[in-house]
Amino acid sequence: MAYTHQPGSRRPMSDINVVPFIDVMLVLLVIFMITAPLLTQGVKVDLPQTAAKALDEQQKEPLIVTVDASGNFYLNLADKPNQAIPAQTLSHLVTTQLAGQQTGEQRPVLVRGDKNANYGKVVEAMVLLQQAGAKSVGLITQPNSSDKTIG
Repeated sequence: MAYTHQPGSRRPMSDINVVPFIDVMLVLLVIFMITAPLLTQGVKVDLPQTAAKALDEQQKEPLIVTVDASGNFYLNLADKPNQAIPAQTLSHLVTTQLAGQQTGEQRPVLVRGDKNANYGKVVEAMVLLQQAGAKSVGLITQPNSSDKTIG
């Protein structure tokens, strides 16, 4: 029996229309291009360079107090981490964060000071952290660019 094309019947279409797919991909590309720069939040700090070891990644998220070149304090776990906070508020926020931890568990407490910041402001941040209940306070530095890792 020979195949004949009848006027009322339609053959299945074997072409795929990719135009809607391309439209969706372009919209997603634009959305990611706009939101990517907004995801990197933080305060611009020029860290001093040293040859120190990195922290253990299995620990809880550390409390990081940032001291910028102007001597302003910032806390990474505050409501607005990009907004400067006064010393009294910093002390209160850190006390609240450290009060919630169990006795055997220690959350790392670190100071991230700009290399052009007043040394007194960095020390003031460390004193405030110790008064708020931090058992030990570490300093964040930038690794030396000249150091090569032997591996």
